[in-house]
Amino acid sequence: MTLANLDEEMAITPNLLDYEMSYATFDWSAIRAELAGLPGGAGLNIAYEAVDRHALGAKRDHTAFRFLDKDGNAADITYAELKQQTDCFANVLEGLGIAKGDRVFTLTGRLPALYIAALGILKRRAVFCPLFSAFGPEPIFQRMEKGQARLLITTEQLYETKVKLLRDRLPHLETILIVDRLEHGDQGIYALPLLMAAASDQYTIGPTDPETMAVLHFTSGTTGMPKGAIHVHQAVLHHYMTARYALDLHPDDIFWCTADPGWVTGTSYGIIAPLLHGVTAIVDEAEFNARRWYQILEDYGVTVWYTAPTAIRRLMRLEFDPTEEYDLSQLRFIASVGEPLNPEAVVWGREVLKRTIHDNWWQTETGGIMIANFAGQPVKPGSMGRPLPGIEATILRRNDDGTVSIIDQPNVDGDLALKPGWPAMFRGYLHDDAR
Repeated sequence: MTLANLDEEMAITPNLLDYEMSYATFDWSAIRAELAGLPGGAGLNIAYEAVDRHALGAKRDHTAFRFLDKDGNAADITYAELKQQTDCFANVLEGLGIAKGDRVFTLTGRLPALYIAALGILKRRAVFCPLFSAFGPEPIFQRMEKGQARLLITTEQLYETKVKLLRDRLPHLETILIVDRLEHGDQGIYALPLLMAAASDQYTIGPTDPETMAVLHFTSGTTGMPKGAIHVHQAVLHHYMTARYALDLHPDDIFWCTADPGWVTGTSYGIIAPLLHGVTAIVDEAEFNARRWYQILEDYGVTVWYTAPTAIRRLMRLEFDPTEEYDLSQLRFIASVGEPLNPEAVVWGREVLKRTIHDNWWQTETGGIMIANFAGQPVKPGSMGRPLPGIEATILRRNDDGTVSIIDQPNVDGDLALKPGWPAMFRGYLHDDAR
């Protein structure tokens, strides 16, 4: 069964209509030409492309983030304001002695301070290392020790309950910034609001080679200790391209990625990718609640929604028709990632939400979406789609003699293989060159 596109989904012409032509003619250099680069040819910096490029142009007064707190209160920040706040944070880091390449960790919920910190870290050319706030002390310790954390941004509660007892075991950790504290403490503990209020809101990003380390995402994989996957500023090309083709972002979209930045999706597509396209990104501090989610889709006119199969299956179990209780008419495109999206979920999307759910595939090490179902292309329920332009993928069979051969027949199992070289490909695991 193949599902054709609905008229409502085609109200805006998709960015990728002719897959074969787009794939055959794709050139990464053309994507690079659409980005600004640092002034004076000083390199390529993710935060400059995501924030400053818009703040210095026509999008300066456009809403960049709409933050929703747990009580449902909304706070908007424009691209111009985001530049000021991230410049402030970069200056805070400089004042604390954080330099290029230093690992700066975050341990908070989806608070505005987390998103401002992430972009300020990138401006400083330090390394953004996000942690899930749900982690216990030992997973936090393992990652911060491996990453040789120099600075941590967290909340008072998380510091007291999960980090304080680890300080003696983390010799590199010199500074703690508490986002909800109004007085400085001792032992390198600072109230972030005080530092931000005293910092200049003008910061000049230093020369940034595209291969400069930008983000360190830890993945436990299937065995052993967590591994730190290294991503560089060059990844911005991939984030920009995939947001256009795999998420079909258009200039006036309201975009909501439900992932936490502790997961690579929440960084690549919850922070970076929507800003690259100058759209408004929704950030919800609260955890999953079906009616809250539907209310957000309605109240804020979400047009592009990126979520996970687990959440979709939870929505499927509810015994009410959301389209009878909520106005979801502005929702144009739904994408899903994180695990296989079962065919029944795709069919449910068409029957209940009146929209196609587009599965896509990637992982921490790829840095960005690799294979996707596209807007403007028919969807086969259960299929994760086709490779993005610029991505070469195939299915291989491992032979008994140690060689491999390409499988080109349908319905034959094999291993997915990707040709290296795309911009967001991880550059290795931290302190594990052999792997």
